[in-house]
Amino acid sequence: MDKTLGYLREILSNYTDEHSVGRHIYRKISKGTFTSEESFIRDLNQEEINFLNHMLPREINYAKEEQDEKRAHELNEVYELLV
Repeated sequence: MDKTLGYLREILSNYTDEHSVGRHIYRKISKGTFTSEESFIRDLNQEEINFLNHMLPREINYAKEEQDEKRAHELNEVYELLV
């Protein structure tokens, strides 16, 4: 699995209880055979894209607050592909 998608899957695990879209994306990453974040993004529907566009900025900011620049960078890569 692509390292960036591993970070995203880890973050999404926090959204599996309350958000069905988050749970669906988490399963998609876990079961998928995505070779890159680009291939993953191409497989998303509009609802999933909207969910990630809403959730990722908060998670990127949190990673920065925690001084986890690697995680912030990897999550930002996904976010930039969505925009």
